[in-house]
Amino acid sequence: MSRLSSSLERLGRALADADAVLVGAGAGLSAAAGYTYSGERFERLFADFIAKYHFRDMYSAGFYPYPALEEKWAYWSRYIYCNRYDQPKSEVHEALLRLIRDKDYFVLTTNVDHLFQQNGFDKKRLFYTQGDYGLWQCRKPCHQKTYDNEANVRRMVDEQKDMRIPAALVPHCPVCGEPMEMNLRADDTFVEDEGWHRAAERYHSFLERHGWGKILFLELGVGMNTPGIIKFPFWRQTQENPHAVLASINLGEAFVPDEIVSRSIVIDGDIKEVLRSVSASQ
Repeated sequence: MSRLSSSLERLGRALADADAVLVGAGAGLSAAAGYTYSGERFERLFADFIAKYHFRDMYSAGFYPYPALEEKWAYWSRYIYCNRYDQPKSEVHEALLRLIRDKDYFVLTTNVDHLFQQNGFDKKRLFYTQGDYGLWQCRKPCHQKTYDNEANVRRMVDEQKDMRIPAALVPHCPVCGEPMEMNLRADDTFVEDEGWHRAAERYHSFLERHGWGKILFLELGVGMNTPGIIKFPFWRQTQENPHAVLASINLGEAFVPDEIVSRSIVIDGDIKEVLRSVSASQ
């Protein structure tokens, strides 16, 4: 307990001392906010698909080769709706925003659920590197553009029956007629549209302003699925900048290399409780 208290105090001081905060957010942050992809939540929302296909989690079920597009989009529309549009306020994200709102901050995230914007973060300070549940793209893709799917998804959810949507609601590319697909990075067909590139430019501009100053790299719920996006760059930039501090908070998977341990704060704990505790002490 004393070690945890010491780490929380160090994190509070690092936040106070930093001129800028770069948040790196992984799946563990969304899980801490209650957006789990297995267990009771999955069983409650997808009982019919589980009964038919014996799926074990929401994520892997998205890759199943459904026999018809009407069934595929019945699954995916429900998946998108519960993870993107049917979102209660997140205490985790609100606590994080309270801690960094008065700093020059930026968020780099592999999450695609839009929880940051839904909880008050400035969209110009966000870079969703892996896509967005709220966007579709051409499956091929024949052009580099994405399309907002909210209205279509809500209709699919409302009108689906027996795990199928009406054939008329199956989305097709307005340019070539091919079926639409999720704008999620799975392979080299992922569309990096104009909005994606603008966000990338803002992220690199942030690093140019603060990369050599008093910056806190705040890694939240980042595992080893895609370490080249957040984890490895944060380690490298902390090692190169003597004024930088790295904080890694993750339940069961918080660690840093020996080279930067003296300028790191490692907390193996529940992200919600950590942010709540630090916020209460500020």
